[in-house]
Amino acid sequence: MTRILITGSADGLGQMVARELVTQGHEVVLHARNQERADDALRAVPEATAVLVGDLASIDETRDVARQANESGRFDVVVHNAAVGYQEPRIETVDGLEHVFAINALAPYLLTALIDRPERLIYLSSGMHEGGDVVLDDLQWVRRRWRGAQAYSDSKLHDVILAFAVARLWPDVLSNAVDPGWVATKMGGRGAPGDLSRAHLTQVWLAIAPSTPSGGYYYHRQLHRTNPAASDRETQDAFLDACASLTGVQLPS
Repeated sequence: MTRILITGSADGLGQMVARELVTQGHEVVLHARNQERADDALRAVPEATAVLVGDLASIDETRDVARQANESGRFDVVVHNAAVGYQEPRIETVDGLEHVFAINALAPYLLTALIDRPERLIYLSSGMHEGGDVVLDDLQWVRRRWRGAQAYSDSKLHDVILAFAVARLWPDVLSNAVDPGWVATKMGGRGAPGDLSRAHLTQVWLAIAPSTPSGGYYYHRQLHRTNPAASDRETQDAFLDACASLTGVQLPS
C-alpha cells in the first residue's frame, strides 16, 4: 500500500486521482483550501484517510499544510495538483503576490521544500506551458500588461522547471510533470475537447507503477516534448533562487 498526498483534491482531476487510488487500496490524504471544501472532499472520497486544510495562496497557510503533512507521517508520493486557471483576473494574495503564480508555482515549490522528502513527486502542468515565458524579473506581472492565459502558461512552465530541477538535484526521488490534456473540468471549461475519463490516469500510473524514470514530462503515459527552458540548468537554478527569495525557504540540497 502506497501513502499519497494530493493537493487540490476537493474536486476535479485531483478528486479523480484520489478516487482511483483508494479504489486500488492505497492510503490517500486529500487537501482543500478551507474546512467547508475539506468536508465536501471527504464526502466525495469517504475512503480517504484525512484532509489537510490550507489556502495555497498564502505562504503562511502553505507552510502550515506542510506542517500538517509532516505531522501525519511520511508520504511515499506527493501529487502537486492544486491550481487556478487561465481566465483569472490579476489578484494579489495576502502576501502581495500575483495569485496564479502564488498558487500554481510558488506553493508547489514551498511544499516541495518543506514536506519530508517522498519517493515520488508529481507536478501537474499543461500543454499551454509550451507557450510559457520565463520572466524572472516580473513574476508578479507588475511591469507587463496582464494576460491571464499567458500568466497560466508561465506558471505551468514553472511547474515543469521545478519538476526537472528536483529530478536533477534529488536523484533519489522520482520527479515528473504531467499534462492531463485539455478536458472538461471546472478549470478546462465545458467545451474542452480532451477525454476526461483518461485525464487522471497518468498521475495514477506515476504514483504507483513499479518503476518509472525521473525528470520526464508525460502526456497519456508517454514522454512528450517540453518548452526547452525547462531543461536549462541556469534557468532552473534562477527559478529556485527566485522562489527561495520570496518564501525565505531554500530547497534542500
